Amino acid sequence: MAYIDGYRLASSRVLDLAQPMRTGMPQSANHPPFRVILERRHGDYVRGDGGSAADEVIVTSGHIGTHVDALGHVSHNGVAHGGVAASAIQGYRGLSSLGIENFTPYLGRAVVLDVARLHGVDVLPAGYEITADDLSRAEALAGSDVRSGEAVLIGTGWSRLWDQYDVFTGLRAGVPGPGPDAAYWLASRRVRVVGGESLAFERIGPGLGETTYPVHRILLVEAGINIVETMRLHELLDSGCGECLLILAPLPIVGATGAPVRPLAVIPG
Repeated sequence: MAYIDGYRLASSRVLDLAQPMRTGMPQSANHPPFRVILERRHGDYVRGDGGSAADEVIVTSGHIGTHVDALGHVSHNGVAHGGVAASAIQGYRGLSSLGIENFTPYLGRAVVLDVARLHGVDVLPAGYEITADDLSRAEALAGSDVRSGEAVLIGTGWSRLWDQYDVFTGLRAGVPGPGPDAAYWLASRRVRVVGGESLAFERIGPGLGETTYPVHRILLVEAGINIVETMRLHELLDSGCGECLLILAPLPIVGATGAPVRPLAVIPG
């Protein structure tokens, strides 16, 4: 019987943690809109045997839909992770270092910190700031300890609102997410990657829209921890599992500051 990291695969369930990518889906106003266009249609060209094919052009940022932020995505005072001058690594072909192609695919344990469940709700209130105390208490609730080099998924329930564009994007009421002290809590645990359900993995306050991003600075620039955003976690949260086996492999787009990903969670069946 096959096992990976203690999970018996034959009797396990696989949950898809990616939101479906479609034209008009919720996204940050910071990035160009996602579009998929059927460039060639069936019948445009018909082969001698009657065969035909259709294919598309996809226009997207690396930060649309469920995606992983590369370490070179954010800089602070002109400096990226590792003390590298941001101006020295960027060019018309993308990043010369710290790009998403340098992310080693992750296959391992992820602790699920369900902060919404901690507060007895399915979805945290818009604009709620997750604290270090929230994460500590959610860790105890999960019954799974956060370990160095592993992954942490933070449940806010926000992915339940995916089909409500204005609410999900937080344009008026804000979005729940970690604050700076929660980010430092994660950094102190020396995790490898963190994931959340909202567009920014940050608390966005009511009416603030696009604002400062201290959590990105702490995790990406200071701690070198990759961030997964816009994850579809509600089915995993509903399972009640405090941990899962996480499979995470973003597209290795050379020089990109981020890339789409289809994370998979393996839980007991």
